[in-house]
Amino acid sequence: MNLSARPLVLATGTALVLGLGLTGPAPASSAPTASAPAAPARAADGVTHEENPGVPVGASWTEHYFGAARAGSPTKVTLHADVLRPEGLEPGEQTPVILSVGPYFNHSGQTGKETDEVQPSSRFDDLIDGARLMQRGYTVVLVDNRGFGASTGCLDWLGAGEQADITAAVDWAASRPWSTGKVGMYGKSYDAVTGLWGADLDPEGLEAVVAQEPLWNMYPYLYSNDVPRFNQVGTPAAYNSIAALGGTSGDTERYRAAADYEQQHPECLTRNTRDNVANTSQSDDYWRLRNQAVKAKGADTPLFLTQGFTESNTKPEQMELYLRNHQGPTRGWMGPWEHVRGNEVDADTGDLSQGRKGFFGEVVRFYDKHLKGITPARKDPAFAIQDNAGQWRSQRTWPVVDTKRAVPLGSGRYIDAGPLDEAGGAEGLDAAQERQVEAKQVPPRVTRRSGAGEGRGMDQVLRSTLGTAAERDAASLAEAGTVPTSYQTWSKPVRAETRLTGTPRIALETRGTGQVYVSMWDVDPAAGTATLINENVAALRSEGRTFDLKGMDWTLGKGHRLVVGIGTINGGSWNALPSGRVVTVDAARLTLATQSTADDKATQGAPSPWLARYVEDNTIESGEGPAGTFTVPAP
Repeated sequence: MNLSARPLVLATGTALVLGLGLTGPAPASSAPTASAPAAPARAADGVTHEENPGVPVGASWTEHYFGAARAGSPTKVTLHADVLRPEGLEPGEQTPVILSVGPYFNHSGQTGKETDEVQPSSRFDDLIDGARLMQRGYTVVLVDNRGFGASTGCLDWLGAGEQADITAAVDWAASRPWSTGKVGMYGKSYDAVTGLWGADLDPEGLEAVVAQEPLWNMYPYLYSNDVPRFNQVGTPAAYNSIAALGGTSGDTERYRAAADYEQQHPECLTRNTRDNVANTSQSDDYWRLRNQAVKAKGADTPLFLTQGFTESNTKPEQMELYLRNHQGPTRGWMGPWEHVRGNEVDADTGDLSQGRKGFFGEVVRFYDKHLKGITPARKDPAFAIQDNAGQWRSQRTWPVVDTKRAVPLGSGRYIDAGPLDEAGGAEGLDAAQERQVEAKQVPPRVTRRSGAGEGRGMDQVLRSTLGTAAERDAASLAEAGTVPTSYQTWSKPVRAETRLTGTPRIALETRGTGQVYVSMWDVDPAAGTATLINENVAALRSEGRTFDLKGMDWTLGKGHRLVVGIGTINGGSWNALPSGRVVTVDAARLTLATQSTADDKATQGAPSPWLARYVEDNTIESGEGPAGTFTVPAP
């Protein structure tokens, strides 16, 4: 199945699901089959592809159950595992294990009902077939998180319960008589996060982790610095729906009973929704428990990652913190792509979605080294990184920082008014307010394109939803009519090609109640265009706010300018709750890390097809712009 890495709605509202971009054969129908064929008997030595076409070629499939800790659940939890062993092995013949732990391994489907034919999950058939794992002598183990598939207990979105499941799964896989005791974890999105947690928890036997497009901290998926995202409710609802999937009619009675656990315990679903919505601050104990970036301190399990800098799903937020805390050998592919796997092919162009060949080859060399002790026949770059021009380079780590400095940004004021209506205007204003809007004079600014592609001013104006007359007096309204909803600070042109890298941090000293949106733009004066290259939001505190933007890797061409916008949340993936008040920014400083491009070492790879789409969707006319007031740190 290929969901094309687009958001999946499983319940009312916007619901991003961490497992998008799935691969494997598309189901014939999303509805259950009325009369499914009887499943073949599952002998002790397993079911093969010849007996069940849903089993990968060369594999022998068996199912197992084992206990997990009570953490996060008042009752004993039993976990279910599908085990795929190379066909023809003796029962005690030992192999290393590739393990994945997650919510998407239900026999009936990954994120919804796909089939009523009993079979192991096809989620990572692409890895099994593409990397020839059976022929190479690896066993693959797919373990359902508690509450999902045929594992009992309440779903626990990477809390203490799921963390206990990860440890239990590694312990179980390492201790089997057919295991060498060497375990590598593998995943994309949610089951990449469980891999990161595996590295953090460091159970005995875990020797390597491959994590594609993970979250680096669970909190930013639903909130940004106390501002809720649109999927704040939709994502918990989506996972409730996945947890409530039943098994297939061909599954064993035990499997079907366990798969119905959440339906028999609706309190599990209620708690999952309540806890994710009730805890809104990253300092809440609920989110502190789920912060794998902080928990990574001292972890030394070898890690191979992929991360799209232009991701719209699992964004590179707190990635630098995780990698700084993680002490083990780290390698990765990074670049301007969407929520896709390293081997994925773009549906529109037929090109590799990330642009680089040989993903499975590198994965196998990584596992062979750490699980089998085989020295790789070829040396892969520690990090292969694609820049915003589509060029690939190799480097020893990420980020490589030549210069890091805080630059002062201009002070200013803005109305925390939230997004304009779809027409882009201020409809509903009375005549006096309209005159105030028309009288507002601003210097040339870039005009931001909305998600739907319509032009929309970065300097927005007063709109009609600022509150009732009782909430503001005439004087404050008159002031509001002369204040735009954002202001910008422009840099001087960079004298040489300059790469912005790492994680920018903004420090704001403010007066007034509201929220803030900070954006960074690459302005090409020759072309008269500006491209959005970073953004984040926050709820302001009494003294202001200091917060990180996303991790980035973006090169400013010679003569380009950096523009920083500060103002109300006028779009994006956030559920803005504007105060309707004037916010005064007395001081602002942006900490930037830069890297020279002079020593770049080229490595193989082509531009990601997503890069051109991203630039097109996020590039708009810039105008001439005012004189620059700060200098981008020269590398």
